[in-house]
Amino acid sequence: MALASVTEIIADIKAGKFVIIVDDDDRENEGDLVIAADKTTPDAINFMAKNGRGLICVSLTGSRLDELNIPLMVQDNTSKHTTAFTVSVEAGHRVSTGISAADRAETVKTLINPNTRPQDLLRPGHTFPLRAKDGGVLVRAGHTEASVDLARMAGLYPACVICEIMDDDGTMARRPKLEILASEWGLKIGSVADIIAYRRRTEKLVHRVAEAHLPTRYGDFTIIGFKSEVDPGEHMALIYGDISNHENAEPVLTRVHSECLTGDVLGSLRCDCGEQLDFALKQITAAGRGVLLYMRQEGRGIGFHNKICAYALQDKGQDTVEANQSLGFDADLRDYGIGAQILADLGLHDIKLLTNNPKKVVGLEGYGLKVVETIGIEIPSNPHNVKYLETKRLKLGHILKQAGKAEGATSG
Repeated sequence: MALASVTEIIADIKAGKFVIIVDDDDRENEGDLVIAADKTTPDAINFMAKNGRGLICVSLTGSRLDELNIPLMVQDNTSKHTTAFTVSVEAGHRVSTGISAADRAETVKTLINPNTRPQDLLRPGHTFPLRAKDGGVLVRAGHTEASVDLARMAGLYPACVICEIMDDDGTMARRPKLEILASEWGLKIGSVADIIAYRRRTEKLVHRVAEAHLPTRYGDFTIIGFKSEVDPGEHMALIYGDISNHENAEPVLTRVHSECLTGDVLGSLRCDCGEQLDFALKQITAAGRGVLLYMRQEGRGIGFHNKICAYALQDKGQDTVEANQSLGFDADLRDYGIGAQILADLGLHDIKLLTNNPKKVVGLEGYGLKVVETIGIEIPSNPHNVKYLETKRLKLGHILKQAGKAEGATSG
């Protein structure tokens, strides 16, 4: 059974129908029944209880929960996926014990009623609100955020009722079983990943903050600062020459460079980042025009302090991927959607990309850019970064011909 398109899923949410939303295999690998809070009835709650059999929750925005003075259940969230449960609630009026389908439907109505005051809700109760992250699935790829995003995109109140789907034996239903159930129930299946891609394609999430002339030892650039709606990073673009896509213009030489304070500024020998930055700027000026996009994605997205922690683990023998994973991170947390939107804002479409990383090509092309050529940036290794470069080649898929050929490596 093929996944439905996001537009089809939005249409069903708007029509008051259930949909099933699945997340990634390497995350919860679960499917949730999802229905707009606006459209929730006692029959809908009963269907979830009988057929979903998981915990029935209400996904809400943080601002709404703050209005109702509904705090998080715990301040130190140690759950595997940081699911943001609040204290449980139920409506203070027009309910009996609070657990019946009718009572829970009434509580849902109360939660989204603009006239509801904090004192109109009892705590604890039999309904479990979930606090969605601001920015939705572009910040956290969970069912909570996906459901709120769907309701918002459907033009409804940004809240949904969701329930995990369990199999007959009490285990969580996985994709093959979910497809059977969807067929039996006449429901469409959508994915969190598709919702992320849809929002990246259809929403403008970056804006220019400032622009100035920047003379450098490489040449005279224009520097433009960008902010995104979904991350705190202050990204920047360095533009050299005329990058407009006039008729018969060559694709624009482009480098998407992730911040590396230790390599770019301090001259660290543990990586090749600073030398790649130097090489890219020289290539762009030699070409007569181009763009260097500087993304604030320190340590492949884990942040500066965590990168230093990773260095400490590498000093004890781990490689760069193992160190990230030991700290609880994926090998590479970077997402190229914001970078792609910045390049699009600059008017780029066809580009020649300076990179050794095939995943960067796939990531940028997934957001509408066309990479017509890739140009490698292979920096000779040194004894301090040879293991790091070999790990990038073997575990991260980077195209590096010389990796692993230096002698006497001391760190990853």
